[in-house]
Amino acid sequence: MKKLLSTAAAVAFLLGARPYAQALCVSTSKANIRSGPGVQYTKVWEVYRNMPFRKVGASTEGDWYAVQDVDGDVNWIHSGLVTTRNRCAVVKRAVVNARKGPGKRYNRTKWSPAEQYDAFVVLQRKGAWVRVKNEWGEAGWIHTGYLWID
Repeated sequence: MKKLLSTAAAVAFLLGARPYAQALCVSTSKANIRSGPGVQYTKVWEVYRNMPFRKVGASTEGDWYAVQDVDGDVNWIHSGLVTTRNRCAVVKRAVVNARKGPGKRYNRTKWSPAEQYDAFVVLQRKGAWVRVKNEWGEAGWIHTGYLWID
């Protein structure tokens, strides 16, 4: 019974409570997202630099983080593959325009459009617009309604 309550508390913590919720960004060129806290667990997703996650828990040793993604799924990433130094965003729509300024009246950037799951570092906010930078250093503005920023 004690083990069952402990497991139930851990699941409730991971899915509902946010006392340790923290914004994280992938800091390496590629990272594997796993079904559990270790390389022996199944790789469920491969992500790239600047992908944002919400830290919702950690392994007992603290070297793996339970993270929630843009779709609300909770999986695991090694702590050495993420950072808290940047604020990151990911596109949550199929395709969105990246603009040269904060509004629809500005032309699209030459690298526009951005696609779902493209990830960026957040540089600046102006009203409902966010200036972002992709992994190649190109900047543009995207409306907040099209981004998941944690």
